[in-house]
Amino acid sequence: MNAEPGRARGEGEARGPRPPEDEGDTARYSPPLPTPEAAPETPPETPAKRKYAVEEVNRALVAAAGRPRTVLDVGCGIGTNGAAIKRTGARVTGIEIAHGSLARARAVLDEVLAADITSDAAVREALGDRRFDLLLFADVLEHTADPLAVLCRFLPHLEEDGHVIVSLPNVAAWPVRLGLLAGRFEYEPSGILDDSHLRFFTRASALRLVERAGLEVLRVEQNPMLVRAAKGLILSGLGAGEDPTYLARSLPYKAYQALVRPLEDVVADRAPGLLAFQHVIVARKPPRPRRMRLTVGMLTMDEEESVGALIGEIRKVAPDAEILCVDSSTRDRTPEIAAGLGARVLRQVPPRGHGPAMELLMYSAAARSELLIYLDCDFTYPVENIPVLRRLVEEEGADVVNCARTRTRPAAMPVPNYLANRAFAAMAHAMHGIPTSDVHSGMRAYRCSVIRAFDFDGEGDALPIDTLLFPAKCGYRVVEMPIDYNDRVGASKLRKLAGTVWTMIRLLRALPVGDRLGDRYERR
Repeated sequence: MNAEPGRARGEGEARGPRPPEDEGDTARYSPPLPTPEAAPETPPETPAKRKYAVEEVNRALVAAAGRPRTVLDVGCGIGTNGAAIKRTGARVTGIEIAHGSLARARAVLDEVLAADITSDAAVREALGDRRFDLLLFADVLEHTADPLAVLCRFLPHLEEDGHVIVSLPNVAAWPVRLGLLAGRFEYEPSGILDDSHLRFFTRASALRLVERAGLEVLRVEQNPMLVRAAKGLILSGLGAGEDPTYLARSLPYKAYQALVRPLEDVVADRAPGLLAFQHVIVARKPPRPRRMRLTVGMLTMDEEESVGALIGEIRKVAPDAEILCVDSSTRDRTPEIAAGLGARVLRQVPPRGHGPAMELLMYSAAARSELLIYLDCDFTYPVENIPVLRRLVEEEGADVVNCARTRTRPAAMPVPNYLANRAFAAMAHAMHGIPTSDVHSGMRAYRCSVIRAFDFDGEGDALPIDTLLFPAKCGYRVVEMPIDYNDRVGASKLRKLAGTVWTMIRLLRALPVGDRLGDRYERR
């Protein structure tokens, strides 16, 4: 029941509410109004700045945030959403003008700046030349006279390939439609018809707003408008009083989130224009061709006989790359050899399995690089493909490159393994519409901003299922190219039974993620 808190109007915003826009009205923005210079550190209190009715986490927005390094929460309110994202390890900066919210936001976020988001001068003074992985606009743009101008004002502070998440209330939700049919359009203290809203959006007009800012829309999520329609009755029954966080802390609310909300999400996804309370749009700054900081990563476990030679081969084809090893060796000198050859070594001892090791590898690389290429440390995957993968991402705009071993059976792969891999790929195609031929490839390239856009859970085996299907179903461009598969150096660490079980689990768990068919999946 992700409510939208009532927000104070900025000093430069128009004071009167506007009638709702239809789906073609988004382009009719009011001309920019005069705005003051940067707001003082403690702006004066006004009654409008204290009218929060309900304050809760915007669940769809927080789920879509992934694991960014740095976040700017524009119009952060009391910091509820930013605090939830901060738990993923992000550094979260809020920007807010409402005096009543500043102290509470500063208690939960890393930093909160007092500034008027409708003023170019105030934003420049507050942020300088700082840039962020993720910009959040959580139910704030509808409170401004010129949402497009506000959105564009912050885009210079977005990193290359950085993401933007915009949440906007859905004026076409079924309770509003029923009210209009009955001749009612009554403003409320909070929610879709909040009496401080200056703009109203449908799904289509919200999308046009984001696209007009020059952003690439990746996907649209929503918070449902089902049980929420009874919010007033629920609040009166709970005796919520003046505390805006009372509902979110109540036992009935927690039970709703655990038991009812997942079902609502499934239902609302069938007809979001009618059943969504908020449309949550995930977009990004379009990628541009450029040289990227590269990490070549590998998982190692007792790879003494191959690790030195493989690092040497990597240096020949990618001399500027940082080499990263996540090592779980317990019986030989693999980590010492790798470190002695200049690799960055992260130890995972005692070993926790392939999934946690891969999770550590991916997010460690994404913390300091722009491009990750990983491969197994046993020479089964050809190192000479690294420049090809790099070109596909840097020059051709791929977000993920999946190296497929199993278009035909490699001589180095046992027949049972080949048949199992083809069966898993067929299941992925049937269940998710993704036309892959290899869901378990041990050689891939990732734009690191795509890694940070998801919160991958590495517990258990078969993490490559998630790291392939999630981007493919969520609007990113995935390219699959065939590669050779060579004889292994050293012993296999594959856990066949555990891998099979976890493959099935992950294929099922990926069903609610994104959209089926992955129309940006390209086979070469």
